[in-house]
Amino acid sequence: MIRLGLRLTLNGGRGALVRLLVTAVAVALGVAMLLVTLAAHNALNAENARAAWLNTSASNIRPSVSEATSDPLWWALRTDQFGSLAIERIDVAATGPRSPVPPGIPRLPGPGQFYVSPALARLLRSTPAGQLGDRFPGQEVGTIGPSALPVPGALIAVVGEKAGQLSKVSGAQEVRSIETAAAGNGVSGGPGNFSSTQLEIILAVGALALLFPVLVFIGTATRLSAASREQRFAAMRLAGATPRQVSVISAVEACAAALAGVAAGFGLFFLLRPALQQVPFTGEPFTPGDLSLNVPDVLGVALGVPAAAVFAARIALRRVQFSPLGVSRRVTPRAPAARRVLPLLAGLAWLALLAVTGHPKSASSQIQTYFLAFLMVMAGLVIAGPWLTMAGARYLAERASRADVLIAGRRLSDNPGGAFRAVSGLIVALFITSAAVGVSATIIAVGGSGRPVATNDTLALSFAPDAAIPQDLLDHLVSVQGTEAVAVIRSDPLAAANGNLNQVPGLISCAELARTPALGSCAPGVQVATIRPDLGRQVTGRYAPVTGVWPAASISAGRLQALPAEALVVRTDGSGGAIARVQTTLETTFPYQGPPSIIGGITPDTARSLTELKNATDVVIVASLLIAGCSLAVSVAAGISDRKRPFSLLRLTGVPVQLLHRVVALEAAGPLIVISVLSAGTGLVAAGLFLHSELGVTLQVPGAGYYAIVLAGLAASLAVIAATLPIIERVTGPEVARNE
Repeated sequence: MIRLGLRLTLNGGRGALVRLLVTAVAVALGVAMLLVTLAAHNALNAENARAAWLNTSASNIRPSVSEATSDPLWWALRTDQFGSLAIERIDVAATGPRSPVPPGIPRLPGPGQFYVSPALARLLRSTPAGQLGDRFPGQEVGTIGPSALPVPGALIAVVGEKAGQLSKVSGAQEVRSIETAAAGNGVSGGPGNFSSTQLEIILAVGALALLFPVLVFIGTATRLSAASREQRFAAMRLAGATPRQVSVISAVEACAAALAGVAAGFGLFFLLRPALQQVPFTGEPFTPGDLSLNVPDVLGVALGVPAAAVFAARIALRRVQFSPLGVSRRVTPRAPAARRVLPLLAGLAWLALLAVTGHPKSASSQIQTYFLAFLMVMAGLVIAGPWLTMAGARYLAERASRADVLIAGRRLSDNPGGAFRAVSGLIVALFITSAAVGVSATIIAVGGSGRPVATNDTLALSFAPDAAIPQDLLDHLVSVQGTEAVAVIRSDPLAAANGNLNQVPGLISCAELARTPALGSCAPGVQVATIRPDLGRQVTGRYAPVTGVWPAASISAGRLQALPAEALVVRTDGSGGAIARVQTTLETTFPYQGPPSIIGGITPDTARSLTELKNATDVVIVASLLIAGCSLAVSVAAGISDRKRPFSLLRLTGVPVQLLHRVVALEAAGPLIVISVLSAGTGLVAAGLFLHSELGVTLQVPGAGYYAIVLAGLAASLAVIAATLPIIERVTGPEVARNE
């Protein structure tokens, strides 16, 4: 049986060879995509391993040295910002000769010394000192080595301080070792965690989005000449072949194509790996060597894909196994049931439940929960597709007034599964595109605040209670190039005496408030206004600008100037240079207060996540549309090939070939357009539920670019359908309609 299966596969004529090649190409694409996903996961693990030291704390999971014999080291980690770039700054102060040393540097920097990563060193040399360099006073004594850099372009500085001074800084801690356990191995991601929970979710859903169209393509390719293959296997059964013998022949065919595809997939991966290493998926190219495979990855793919192909072949033969006579007579498949919609509704209900109850607390649970929820929604779309196609086809056939519409409607209602299978790859691509665009557009629109952002030209720095701001600093800020206004939010002594210091309202001069509209406004005639209690935290958290009118405060403008400061607000002209100069001025004046925040701006971590999401979305869109287009072309061509004889008989009876063109076009375009609208809408709904549960924000309607992507995808698909129509004329000649 094995030799017979090989003969039928390799010497079965041009049709068998085409089927073998197309199936092998589909498997190769699937294997290559799967290997890229596994290699990217390994690369992220490698980045996390090199970034482990940035998660150092007083209770390290895997200490770098024996904490019993080491001297304490004062350690303070914070994330600075330069434009849209995040700079990880670690202030350290040794208390003895055996204080632990971070990786990548030969020794700890002393007071007035600092080490920087190569990328930060280049940035310091190319940027005016007043915008960046002055934040690192002292002398650069070396660069940080590759072993401590998550990615080659990482911006990291290790700054030496005095122990007595750093020990008084809020957030500083005494450590006796450096963390070596990567995030995810019992370590929660801190400011230095370059592979965040959001990135893991993006990678998981992105991998799912790539694999779904590939699996659809493989399934479509294996059904090339499905009708003739089923009839051939049914004839074998009727001639006396056992189900086991037919299964062996089918398994040999599937395994031969799968083995060829696996080999080609590995070759494609290694051929493209140098170029893939330069793709800035996390905002920076991968480090050479990170995009690699381990032994379990290779064995799992090399053995799992052929096994899956054999399993799929057995599933495809279930009609032959149970009813060979019915197959030979081309019995109409059973109509899909309405219960096919239940998985889709269950997936959306799961996301809705998360939106109501909130997401799980742990990072691993979030990844698994969202991965499974989106998997259920995507699987639900594919499962519900045939029933939706049948419902639409029956509606079309009942109201048809032309022959082509009637024929297309009857054909779709007779075999809705086959009709939907032709467009299912593109449907999944549109779902992922809609969800990704909805998430990224909303995050950019709201700036992480839950409300649309109107400005990002104003900076604010919050202080500890009873802080004092030197007048010469205010005068200097006014003179900084690009500064347009300075305002001081001061503490309310009456409210502070009666409440929590972290919840008390602030006071601001209405004259200063008028020059800083990002903070709101005063009612006419009011001199001093009361700012709501959480404004300071909103400022530092990049909340959106305030648009309300603040109530009047019962204090005079003269007395206001004597009160301690709660926050300092500076409005600039919005240029990058002006914002950087103000940031540098505030950081050098208050070196341990924390970096100032941009009202309405996006944090570096959020900007990095947006970059990761955008890059992942671009990859998914391009790859999915490419694969889905191939799947659509193969499916339409296979459908025409399976109907050569019926179409030939129709042409012999006088049916014009243009009518057959319209029939095939309607059969492919009808489900495509209807299910595309449903898929895009489902993607936006899923994005809205995800945003509400994960970030607590409301979905913003995507811009014109999203609709252009959707329309371009549909137009390309319709062009693929049109390109396959000339096949009808070549395969429906009189010789095909012979008596059998």
